[in-house]
Amino acid sequence: MREVFIIKDLYSVNEAIRDREVRLIGADGEMIGVMSSREAQRLANEADLDLVKISPNAVPPVCKIMDYSKFKYEQNKRDKENRKNQTIVEIKEIRLSMTIDVGDIAVRTKQCLKFLEAGNKVKVSIRMKGRENSRAYQGVQVMENFFEGLDGKAVQDKKPTTEGRNIIMMLSPAKV
Repeated sequence: MREVFIIKDLYSVNEAIRDREVRLIGADGEMIGVMSSREAQRLANEADLDLVKISPNAVPPVCKIMDYSKFKYEQNKRDKENRKNQTIVEIKEIRLSMTIDVGDIAVRTKQCLKFLEAGNKVKVSIRMKGRENSRAYQGVQVMENFFEGLDGKAVQDKKPTTEGRNIIMMLSPAKV
């Protein structure tokens, strides 16, 4: 007899299945039919496998005869493979000012290129203070000059726009 699993997962296994009737799928994937859960459990025990409820919301619930530990192992393996292939894109931020000088722009441009080469998106922002609020067009011009300094290695996801006291532009790496 197989051991009883206590599952806090998506699946009910073996004696944890308390439904009166279940639709049973065999170990080979063939539909066996609707029967009592006790009869389905007996068939699973005879095959020395587990009875797993795979679709609890169906009427009647669908159960399958399978090796549960092997199923969980393969599922974990698939999940691990999917996580490995997943890329995480971070958003880095670079702050400029309306009165930024050429040398400082060069430093910020170099840093921005580093972020873009790493595959990250970059949020470029300017925070306006005092009288600068009345000359937001100058901040947009600083942003445009900054973007031109990137030599086509970036694409503007969001053009420079004024949002309250901030001017924001979003950049992403250019596709080569």
